[in-house]
Amino acid sequence: MTAAQLISFARGAPSLDIIDIAGLKAAAGRAFDADPAGVTAYGPATGYAPLRTWIAERYGVNEDQVLVTNGSLQADAFLFNHLVSPGDDVIVESPTYDRTLLSLKAMGAKVHQVTVDENGIDTDELRGLLESGLRPKLAHIIPNYQNPAGVTLTVERRAALITLAREYGFTIFEDDPYAEVRFRGEPLPTLLALDAAGDGEPVVVHASSFTKTVCPGVRVGYLIGAPKLIAAIAKTALNLYISPNMLAEATVYQFCVAGDLEKSIHGVRAALSERAAKLAEALRTHLPEATFTEPDGGYFLWVELGEDVDADAVFAAAAERGCAVVKGSDFYLDGGRHALRLAYSAVTVDQIDEGVRRLAEAVAAVRG
Repeated sequence: MTAAQLISFARGAPSLDIIDIAGLKAAAGRAFDADPAGVTAYGPATGYAPLRTWIAERYGVNEDQVLVTNGSLQADAFLFNHLVSPGDDVIVESPTYDRTLLSLKAMGAKVHQVTVDENGIDTDELRGLLESGLRPKLAHIIPNYQNPAGVTLTVERRAALITLAREYGFTIFEDDPYAEVRFRGEPLPTLLALDAAGDGEPVVVHASSFTKTVCPGVRVGYLIGAPKLIAAIAKTALNLYISPNMLAEATVYQFCVAGDLEKSIHGVRAALSERAAKLAEALRTHLPEATFTEPDGGYFLWVELGEDVDADAVFAAAAERGCAVVKGSDFYLDGGRHALRLAYSAVTVDQIDEGVRRLAEAVAAVRG
């Protein structure tokens, strides 16, 4: 490793060494062999039908509740555009995914951030806002290994959130691409499942993708919601692009039904668990004054550098030393000035200690 090599903790994407290239190549071949007409033609706006069925069966829902999209970010955009108008109030987590903030602000929504702690979004704080008169159209929630904080919403708070949505009449958007990347503990019920188990009209729309468990390049995500909602969004999809990428979706379908998805999930979990542990060890060694919670899954670790450290300045100083990070302020309407998000997914284990050493040098330079 030379000093000139960039070590990036910036991008939440799997490194090439943990992507099943051979499995994807074989799945693409099987897609052409099994359904040459389907993979080479326009398909339904709702997505490649066999994959749509597979997703529905995996979640225990009906096919008419599923829309397959070009990545989960497009699923986000479809739902935001369908439900949110300029001036509408929207709840997001604090901190939250930076692109969520950018999208909602560009739409003219009134965005309200609610504190995230070690148990996920603070539902007591949210209730206080609702009782004070706030009437949001939507609450955007990342329940598992949240981006950027890395925390998971507890079962108790999941139930409380659904209760609030029913009581005050807003939709919960469960943005859940990280749930399968679990290092420790047992899987928790989705908000979608908890909602379906209750009485009354559904209040949860669920989104996920194959980006974190297969690879980003396939660009296959999905929405799960009430049939009427999915049908309305499918009309928008039809007008936008006629058909999503049938070849990519058919490849993902073949990858899944062959059992390769489960093998891929196992490999991603093992690799990222090792990297997360190595990153935590390196932070304790090189930045002992920093505070963080070692995540139980996902792609990200959130680190607080201390009130005397300007993270924007660290961002620039780290870049000069060949270390890429994301500054905490990107994930807030106002805040995060002393924090960084570190992604451990795109770095190899042998890069992590050197990367954190460079980051520590940047922090020392800013302090100095």
